[in-house]
Amino acid sequence: MLEKKSIDYEKAILVGVITQTQDETKVNEYLDELEFLTYTAGGEVKKRFVQRIDVPNPKTYIGSGKMEEVEHFVNENEIGSVIFDDELTPAQQKNIEKILRCKILDRTGLILDIFAQRAETSYARTQVELAQYEYLLPRLTGLWTHLERQRGGIGMRGPGETEIETDRRIVRDRIALLKKKLMKIDRQMETQRGNRGALVRVALVGYTNVGKSTLMNVISKSEVFAENKLFATLDTTVRKVVIGNLPFLLSDTVGFIRKLPTQLVESFKSTLDEVREADLLLHVVDISHPNFEEHIASVNQILGEIGCAEKKTIMVFNKIDQYHPETIEEDDLVTERTSAHFTLEEWKNTWFNKIGDRALFISALNKENLEEFRKRVYDEVRDIHVTRFPYNNFLYPEHLDEL
Repeated sequence: MLEKKSIDYEKAILVGVITQTQDETKVNEYLDELEFLTYTAGGEVKKRFVQRIDVPNPKTYIGSGKMEEVEHFVNENEIGSVIFDDELTPAQQKNIEKILRCKILDRTGLILDIFAQRAETSYARTQVELAQYEYLLPRLTGLWTHLERQRGGIGMRGPGETEIETDRRIVRDRIALLKKKLMKIDRQMETQRGNRGALVRVALVGYTNVGKSTLMNVISKSEVFAENKLFATLDTTVRKVVIGNLPFLLSDTVGFIRKLPTQLVESFKSTLDEVREADLLLHVVDISHPNFEEHIASVNQILGEIGCAEKKTIMVFNKIDQYHPETIEEDDLVTERTSAHFTLEEWKNTWFNKIGDRALFISALNKENLEEFRKRVYDEVRDIHVTRFPYNNFLYPEHLDEL
């Protein structure tokens, strides 16, 4: 159970659907993650509503009966926000707001809100603002309900429509301005990357909240912000690291997540240039999370989208100190043994069989197996450096006792 501090958490409820493409187990996994997102944004989930439906209702996402149930709970419990697990269409959001008369958010809107809270630098704030405006543009009509008129052609050409069109133009102009600003910053960052010289570049990638920033702090002996919330890191942090006598650049990037909003992938693509230009990726995985294999698949999908699927990668399974497999009693002949019951040793054998010695198992927090980790990173960086500068081999000792 998440520990609550003395903060005024906004009351919220979550809504998801069981469909032909996602079963009850999958929906519960997504809602668990959505609850963590809600907590990160400053909300407290009071209840979850799940409906079994072939496809989401095109008008209200859920059916009328379930909507009445939600409406009753909202009114009885003074709920501030109703959060839907999938992205709502502008029409769905507008229709739901009319019925529930409270704040309606979908997963995309919630993630954008968290990003807005977490953006520290001008660059991150500009990226988030661009994503927010692009998300907002098709939903502007919902903001003018106080000026709405009867549906139809005649009588619709009033001040409300004029105001909406004016607002759309302002938003489009703002989007164009933000894109120009990002292009300018991107050119500056490209110059900065070019000025770093020929050092080998290593990038930490992975799902959000897997411990990338903690690992960054341990390796680089720096103080990068890290906490047990989603998207603690938005801005890419780059540090010069020396292992043995070998220097290289290590970057910590924004965490990925399932159903990552398209707007964010687009606006943060420039941040992910650190990943594109890296010589080596350290794919950090929270092995203590029950769905870590799905997290790996989500990260690999996004890496594929930005053209990094074939990069040299080491899988770093973090948080081994928190991994606790489910147990089956010896006399239990009913329960089927699944991967949830694997011991850590079995997981190691599984991944060693898949990718050989490109899998490492560590605890960044407790500094377990970090010597093996450093040695492996050193070897990989050295190989890249030797290939790039074949005449500098004398720099590397045969034995790295100093590691």
